[in-house]
Amino acid sequence: MPECVCDRPAVSPGVTPVMRLEKSNRGGKVVTVIDRLPPSDNYLVPLEKLLKSRTGSGGTHSNGSSGGVIEIQGDKRELIRKILAEKGISVTSVP
Repeated sequence: MPECVCDRPAVSPGVTPVMRLEKSNRGGKVVTVIDRLPPSDNYLVPLEKLLKSRTGSGGTHSNGSSGGVIEIQGDKRELIRKILAEKGISVTSVP
């Protein structure tokens, strides 16, 4: 029987996603960006959906040059950090 993948950490041990706040080129609106995630839609879509529903915000995902990127509208850094910690993902913040 195959091993359940739901109990394993979602990100490889050597990979640490980076979270930052962006405001430039967004019409004055603030966006929380989680960068350096695995660049797979099978990974990004469910995580984006979870973050959007738990934060009550809109958002999007894409595959950037440094890996997968999820953008959530608003300054939701603390709430996102808590949600990701529940999933076993530790995040580094960049000012």
